[in-house]
Amino acid sequence: MNLLSPPAMVDIVEVAPRDGFQSIRDPLPTAEKIRCIQALIDAGVTRLEIGSFVSPKAIPQMADTGELVAAFADRAAMRFSALVPNLRGAELALDHGVRELVFVVSVSESHNQSNVRRSVDDSLADLARIVSLMQQEGNTYLRLDLGTSFDCPFEGTIDWRQVDSVLAHAMAICDELPMEVALCDTTGRATPYQVAEHFSRLIDHHGRAGVKWAFHGHDTFGMGVTNALFALHHGATAIDTACAGLGGCPFAPGATGNTATEDVLHALDGGKVYTGIDMARLLLAADAIAALPGGQTASHLRQVPRERAA
Repeated sequence: MNLLSPPAMVDIVEVAPRDGFQSIRDPLPTAEKIRCIQALIDAGVTRLEIGSFVSPKAIPQMADTGELVAAFADRAAMRFSALVPNLRGAELALDHGVRELVFVVSVSESHNQSNVRRSVDDSLADLARIVSLMQQEGNTYLRLDLGTSFDCPFEGTIDWRQVDSVLAHAMAICDELPMEVALCDTTGRATPYQVAEHFSRLIDHHGRAGVKWAFHGHDTFGMGVTNALFALHHGATAIDTACAGLGGCPFAPGATGNTATEDVLHALDGGKVYTGIDMARLLLAADAIAALPGGQTASHLRQVPRERAA
């Protein structure tokens, strides 16, 4: 019998403050966001997507991202990142002191148009401008999120070759830039074997020194934790999760919450994989997030008796 050896450690990237909060229609008080982020930090989270620099007209919930960055500016041990959909967003993020930028482009044309209102080629042209800006700034790090890497709500199943085509253009733009590439299961429809094939094929084609790989999943079809584990065993070293399972893409009809951080942590704890996160404190953060008005959460660990969960 072949047993898979778990990795020694995994980067958990907490995305509730961005992908989670943006799914809530009515703007949350900034103080409430700060309270939830602090609870996540208290639980041992060290990588956190704190928000996005987008037009407040498009996503009003993200209008206070700069204030959140300022509130935690003194946390030197934290890796804070912010999503930027275009050059203007990148300029704002850098102006606010964010050094880790998350640029998103969808593999499918229809979702990219729905998400950022432009073609994939136009997004890649903007990526080139952002890379140039980051190189001028120095001391920056790029995270490339490839949306709809497995399924598109408008076009259906995405073949790995479609991802390969977009990623090839992006990698040519980024050249030797140190970066992280995230394959995103935007709709939560991916299957574990599809995840395994995509990571295996794409790392084989595009793996190089200085490039790390990540997986961003949703639990729409109940495959979130399993898909995360398959990604880890096929080359990913970082997993995006949202505490309490908060979230869902507003530009992907039917997509439900992100895979719950606590559910993934439970699976990793079973393999003695180091994440640096304390489950008991994480569940307290999950309770705080689940109590936010207007949020939709989906966490298995929060439903079981606490003495069994932690």
